[in-house]
Amino acid sequence: MKAIRVHRHGGPEVLAYEDIDIGQPGPGEVRVRNRAIGLNFVDIYFRSGAYAPPALPFTPGNEGAGEVVSVGPGVDGFAPGDRVAYVETLGSYAEERIVPAHFLVPLPDAIDFETGAAMMLKGLTAQYLLRRTFRVEAGHTVLVHAAAGGVGLILTLWAKHLGATVIGTVGSPEKAALARRNGCDHVIEYGHEDFVARVREITGGRGCDVVYDGVGKATFAGSLDCLRRFGTVVSFGAASGPAEPFDIGLLMRKGSIFATSQLLFDHLVRREDVLAMSADLFRVVASGAVTVPVHARLPLAEAAEAHRRLEARLTTGATVLLP
Repeated sequence: MKAIRVHRHGGPEVLAYEDIDIGQPGPGEVRVRNRAIGLNFVDIYFRSGAYAPPALPFTPGNEGAGEVVSVGPGVDGFAPGDRVAYVETLGSYAEERIVPAHFLVPLPDAIDFETGAAMMLKGLTAQYLLRRTFRVEAGHTVLVHAAAGGVGLILTLWAKHLGATVIGTVGSPEKAALARRNGCDHVIEYGHEDFVARVREITGGRGCDVVYDGVGKATFAGSLDCLRRFGTVVSFGAASGPAEPFDIGLLMRKGSIFATSQLLFDHLVRREDVLAMSADLFRVVASGAVTVPVHARLPLAEAAEAHRRLEARLTTGATVLLP
């Protein structure tokens, strides 16, 4: 079967489309035929070696959706032909792959494969940010950086569904229009606006209850200045590079605020959390309150082009690769 393989770290050109043999599932594993594969910025970090890289060569990709081909010993609850989705298990850029059953969940009939593939990593990230890290409720004011991105659009729609006022930052007029269409009450184009000053203006000087920052270096220092007293900033990505280290006493001086850096994997260590978080995500998507816009579809063989577009900030919403 075909898969994307990385034999050396580097730019998109290192993504090679090759024939591989994955064998049969072992104990606690399931073989899945991918029908759609999610594209995420973390895939770039693994490809480039910026994140603790797996041994070379490897197949990138952390989410997908498809059908069960076969199950390994000791696996209960899955059978050949079942519609499934998975997350946080490296190797999805392939026609078929072996998935630990721990990270595999049944995909409801109401959710198609492309949506399922596009929603797992980004949607579960939004779930833990909104419902576990800082529990957003009606009346809260939320700042979402990169509000027109894959996670940003889900965060915005879900926060609005919960009754929050949402402020979003974006990088272009086109992305601003998209963010507004998806529920942002206020949109800031940080290329030519001071987002800290605008947030203070929008909130009447009070600041936000929570800031969700997946951008990192370019925004994090400003994010701290966007908070109300006792507010929370959540770092969950570093699209512009890692945030600069800072003196922890700064949190006290800025109003006894809270700062945390979160990783989806830690929220998925327990199987019961994988199931509960996925069920919460599926409910809100199936209800129509949150949509997962798939704005681009490329063949798996064109994974390098998909990475180029993502790195160049030419994408909005989700992109999926199709085997």
